[in-house]
Amino acid sequence: MERSLELGNVTRIQEFVLLGLSTSPETREILFAIFLTLYLLTLLENALIVFLVCSHTELHKPMYFFLGNLSCLEMCYVSVTMPSLLVGLWTGPYHVPFTACMTQLFFFISLICTECTLLASMACDRYAAICRPLHYPLLMRPQVCLGLAGTSWLGGLLVSVAKTACIASLSYCGPNVLNHFFCDVSPLLNLSCTHVALTELVDFLSAIVILWGSLLVAIASYVAIGRAVLHMPSAAARCKAFSTCASHLVVVGIFYLATLFIYARPSRIEAMDLNKLLSVVYTVATPMCNPVIYCLRNREVQAAFRRTLHGS
Repeated sequence: MERSLELGNVTRIQEFVLLGLSTSPETREILFAIFLTLYLLTLLENALIVFLVCSHTELHKPMYFFLGNLSCLEMCYVSVTMPSLLVGLWTGPYHVPFTACMTQLFFFISLICTECTLLASMACDRYAAICRPLHYPLLMRPQVCLGLAGTSWLGGLLVSVAKTACIASLSYCGPNVLNHFFCDVSPLLNLSCTHVALTELVDFLSAIVILWGSLLVAIASYVAIGRAVLHMPSAAARCKAFSTCASHLVVVGIFYLATLFIYARPSRIEAMDLNKLLSVVYTVATPMCNPVIYCLRNREVQAAFRRTLHGS
């Protein structure tokens, strides 16, 4: 009876306060200009990649199909987190309704899970191209590519539904201050006034399946690629094969190091300033650098871009 009365007196909070990146007005102004520029640049780069892949038939290949999907994802991904970061830098700490916070969390989890599986699919594509070149047209035929991409997007949505439902069902009785620039898993778990063991278990299991699972697929693919490259007869062939995979390895390494540090742990994260710094890496830096690393240095993409500029 006392327990029910106690729970009845608990007021569920209706909004959260996001502290953002910095509390210094002078620093916020500089950071706002920097991140706004990065945001617009990221949208421009990724939109350019999608346009080139769609409009040039010579880029209608499995590798560019996945890169086009990745660029679409990056535009959505950065548009989920960057606006709240910019608002926080412009206004300082600000209030976010509970529903809006959960909506942002849902899209963020969905997109980050989709990116993990897309990166694994891209590793499989490179494995097929280098280790099974004679069977590549069959292994990576359009139906397979569509299936891999569709599974990545759908899988991200399903995982996000489960994780967001668990987090939204928790009780938040106060305080309601999130030491972050967007609604993320760990800061929300830290604010819950109910037992979060089940939610942390769901979070941990999904991290094992999505993050660790896709990482193991990528590692296995590149181990096989490495062996195949070492057995190539000429140095020129080895160099060419390595150049097609080096950019993907760089992006995979940066992305997974940051995300695994934050999400692949069952316990709450207390070092929130470090959490925010690492979040900037994979929510801001990675979407901006991916088009340059993957596509804009690629000769076929550069040739397509030049033809677009010359109207031919």
